[in-house]
Amino acid sequence: MRIAILGVGLIGGSIGLAAREGCESPEIVGFGRDPERLVRALKLGALDTVAGSLEEALEGAGACFCCAPVGVLSGQIADALAAAPGDCVVTDVGSIKRDIVEPVADERFVGGHPIAGAETAGVEGARGDLFRGAVWYLTPTERSSGILLERLHRLVVAFGARPVAIDAESHDRLLATVSHLPHVLANVLVAQAALALTEEDAALPRVGPSFRDATRVAGANSCIWTDIYMANRGAIAEQIEAAAARMTDVATTLRSGDAAAIEAWNEEAADCRRRLLETDLAGGVVHELRLTVPNRPGTVAQVALALGKAGVNIVDLALAPASDMRSGAITLWIGGDEQTVRARELIDELGFPVAGP
Repeated sequence: MRIAILGVGLIGGSIGLAAREGCESPEIVGFGRDPERLVRALKLGALDTVAGSLEEALEGAGACFCCAPVGVLSGQIADALAAAPGDCVVTDVGSIKRDIVEPVADERFVGGHPIAGAETAGVEGARGDLFRGAVWYLTPTERSSGILLERLHRLVVAFGARPVAIDAESHDRLLATVSHLPHVLANVLVAQAALALTEEDAALPRVGPSFRDATRVAGANSCIWTDIYMANRGAIAEQIEAAAARMTDVATTLRSGDAAAIEAWNEEAADCRRRLLETDLAGGVVHELRLTVPNRPGTVAQVALALGKAGVNIVDLALAPASDMRSGAITLWIGGDEQTVRARELIDELGFPVAGP
């Protein structure tokens, strides 16, 4: 397959390296605004060739990854769709989805967001294993082509990631909580510490590991994060307000001097963290489910989103249309016994016949 990568930085370069490691005989072509970066990507082995134009990059491509910053991503996606072949899946890697996904009516587009990164920016930090074991959110809509969604799903699996289907609005609310709010809190913490030192006229103390861990992402790349804060400002503001309310509750409990309540609060936090970490699938049995669905647009996305919303991990999927093209079969491979039972229940609720354990 010819894979076009538009914008070859850390994520784009890592996609190229991951495709080389996980896909069979891929042809990886890159296109971007920085010729020096593209040359570095070639030397690192992230690309096979560099295209002289967007049209050249997309000629004969089966998949296109748009890796521009969030602020200009919509324009890059529109340009890619205008140049891409009719059977090419176009996706992106932006950390905001609703404003990007909702305006696009083209069935070839499926939004995406790999939850992966590194301390170093730029193609120099690209790694073939960057996505290994990482969640890669896919945000299909009822307009998305089932065949192209399947192709993208398989590519993401080949990269070593775990694709999870989610609707764009839920994605943005979730990321506001688990990604964007931590950046806000880190910025607030460092500003508060700096102000305290100024007010106390104190020498800079040795920073402890707790402070370093909690503020590692403070002041992250403004070129990237200003766009993220602006694009998801409503959801982020709601999470800031919710966090502020919780902080006020904690302050009230501390002032009350209730040691038992403080201990219970701390133990609850430990339990919440444990449960959140345990949601990652740690291997185990994979079950096959086969369901018959009508051959209409959006059906694959409907199933994937229903399972993704319930936290069911689709390890892999395959499509097989019936000979009369009126219906088709979707084969799903689900990780874990409990998730398989839940998947059957959800598919039954959608009204599709399902066979399997």
